[in-house]
Amino acid sequence: MTQVLLVDDHRMFRTGVKAELAEAGTRITVVGEAGDVDEAVAAVAQLRPDVVLLDVHLPGGDGGGGAEVLRRCGSSTSSVGVPVRFLALSVSDAAEDVIAVIRAGARGYVTKSISGADLAAAVRRVAEGDAVFSPRLAGFVLDAFGASAGDVAKVEDELDRLSAREREVMRLIARGYAYKEVAKELFISVKTVETHVSSVLRKLQLSSRHELTRWAADRRLL
Repeated sequence: MTQVLLVDDHRMFRTGVKAELAEAGTRITVVGEAGDVDEAVAAVAQLRPDVVLLDVHLPGGDGGGGAEVLRRCGSSTSSVGVPVRFLALSVSDAAEDVIAVIRAGARGYVTKSISGADLAAAVRRVAEGDAVFSPRLAGFVLDAFGASAGDVAKVEDELDRLSAREREVMRLIARGYAYKEVAKELFISVKTVETHVSSVLRKLQLSSRHELTRWAADRRLL
């Protein structure tokens, strides 16, 4: 029986995932749940699951989200003495998010549009040591790890200038979202969006939304 820890800050989503895995009729059992970074780290240490289904954007900790959980649990082992394996399960399909958690140690990344049967299969494969990605996301990983170390370090240095919220705003603006659409998506005010955009442009030394879109596209962050 594959033991799974489910980490997501939306309780109703966790309930849905448990139901989908149960309906898939596989030898998978959800042994615990966590809703933020600190809860996840504590649950990994206490439950020692085989696989952690991990959301990328999590509250708590030092603001590092799923990648922070991975860094803090890097040496954890399961109840049978093998390394705990992490499978990212996120609504985000942004290259930035995919690459961040893979660099932190995740064995795979799938989006929340995945079917219950496919998710169960992904969990089993990760538990067996395989790497699993949604087809489009695999290209991000190949591109990122095929880049030179210098190129990757430069992009990471540029992104480190931005806060987590600024990165979210940057990605949506670069994808062509209007300020009102960004505000609705992130549950913040239009004025706050404007403030974040100004900060992003200043920190990246860009002068317009057009330049921001080109900057993000060149770095495969869209």
